[in-house]
Amino acid sequence: MATTALPQSTYLHDDTPGLWAWIKSWLFTVDHKRIAILYLLSINFFFLLGGLAATVVRIELVTPQGDLMSSDVYNRAFTLHGVIMVFFFLIPVIPSVLGNFLVPLMIGARDLAFPRINLLSWYLYMFGGIFALSAAVLGGVDTGWTFYTPFSSTYSNSNVILTIAGAFIMGFSSIATGLNFIVTIHKMRAPGMTWFRLPLFIWSHYATSLIIVLATPVVGITLLLVAIERIWGVGIFDPALGGDPVLFQHLFWFYSHPAVYIMILPGFGVISELIATFSRKRIFGYEFIAFSSMAIAILGFLVWGHHMFVSSQSVYASLIFSFITMLVAIPSAIKVFNWTATLYKGSISYRTPMLYALGFIGLFVIGGLTGIFLGVVAVDIHVTDTYFVVAHFHYVMVGGTIMAYLGGLHYWWPKMTGRMYNEVWGGISALIVFVGFNMTFFPQFVLGYLGMPRRYHVYPEEFQILHVLSTAGASILAIGFIIPIIYLMGSLIAGKPAGDNPWDATGLEWQTSSPPPTHNFHETPIVTTEAYAYPPEAAELDARSWRPGSPL
Repeated sequence: MATTALPQSTYLHDDTPGLWAWIKSWLFTVDHKRIAILYLLSINFFFLLGGLAATVVRIELVTPQGDLMSSDVYNRAFTLHGVIMVFFFLIPVIPSVLGNFLVPLMIGARDLAFPRINLLSWYLYMFGGIFALSAAVLGGVDTGWTFYTPFSSTYSNSNVILTIAGAFIMGFSSIATGLNFIVTIHKMRAPGMTWFRLPLFIWSHYATSLIIVLATPVVGITLLLVAIERIWGVGIFDPALGGDPVLFQHLFWFYSHPAVYIMILPGFGVISELIATFSRKRIFGYEFIAFSSMAIAILGFLVWGHHMFVSSQSVYASLIFSFITMLVAIPSAIKVFNWTATLYKGSISYRTPMLYALGFIGLFVIGGLTGIFLGVVAVDIHVTDTYFVVAHFHYVMVGGTIMAYLGGLHYWWPKMTGRMYNEVWGGISALIVFVGFNMTFFPQFVLGYLGMPRRYHVYPEEFQILHVLSTAGASILAIGFIIPIIYLMGSLIAGKPAGDNPWDATGLEWQTSSPPPTHNFHETPIVTTEAYAYPPEAAELDARSWRPGSPL
């Protein structure tokens, strides 16, 4: 992949004098890299708020009496946690931060296809967040993040309309980003960048973007119908008005199960990059991993009914949805097996991004296997609306997405900032996050199997020890999240210069300066090799003797 020498101007600095001019240069930028940084700051802010809400919930559950909050306040606390974490963190975090920064760089483009729409997507995200935060400040919402009707559309006395408006606006932000990625990947690839030379990170974002564009309008219309019923009393979902509450579940989960893959598919792409780089091997079964992403995107639209096994759904429909749910496990398993095969006889380097990648595989396997349990009708009926579902969801969505996000952030941090971070603290934080996460959520599988329902803050005393263990794990997990904030911010001040390619990785993003110049490449790169074209002898090197920057 040939490129020419590049000037050292970066998106992180601006020559325009004056503080206000500097602020305007960020707020009105159309540089995809700066917009990614704006997303990084704003999404992490919402992650902090969602984490604080989760902290309050876990503190309440230390004792079985419900002595910290009333039932109504508890409902609002876990709803705030769910709404912020799902709509304002898990769905946008990897596409909007890492995807925004890297998609043009990885395909050799100067920017995304529609730079102004890209900036608009960030403003829409912020406007949606303002609505959601306003609802929280004015008393919150008590419906749960799923907004189940007719409670949300008729009977709730909380700020349902404001919260729905926030999620509705956020949906337009996602659609704008998805459309931008699709057009950019189709039309702006560098010469020689064929479909089967694309990095798997690009394949995963392409599949994710298709889901976003096709599914998000459905949930947008659904939430709009809830608002119409709530404001004007039109009978859509409320049986007392002639509506059908199960219709809401069909519409909501038709989006929300594909949304699960909006959260996790970009993480798959990140892990593929990390596994290849830190095992010094071409990814095993490249084509299978690429097509498995597309298969997940397609099958994800066909399994929404497994959320409705106890919602008056026909047993025959449940059996069909159960069967299709098992099929989704196949492309997911393909990825895990191919990553494992890539690691086999590789020159593995246990750097911080690789530790997060290995942690991702561990958490995702547990989450994926328990998902098969939930796809079996008989088992799902037993554990529906228990902590078993909570644990499964968090292992796949939260554990998987966050581990992939942190791994990708550490991997591309030198490219984004031009600075290296403290590797010792990076490894320690990765281990703490992995241990804390398992300690938090694994006891919840046991709680759910024993019959502890979710969304309850008063519970039998025999469940207390498991809740205390879960809360203790959440404390460890919080420490694991705080440590990277400290050393990553410190790296901006005292970090060693990273160089253009500190990992000796392949890919066009590593062929430009760190940080990249405004237009990414001084001249359009020409791609002449496949993705992950590591020399064959690289896999034979002793990982203990290999260091970033050393010749192969």
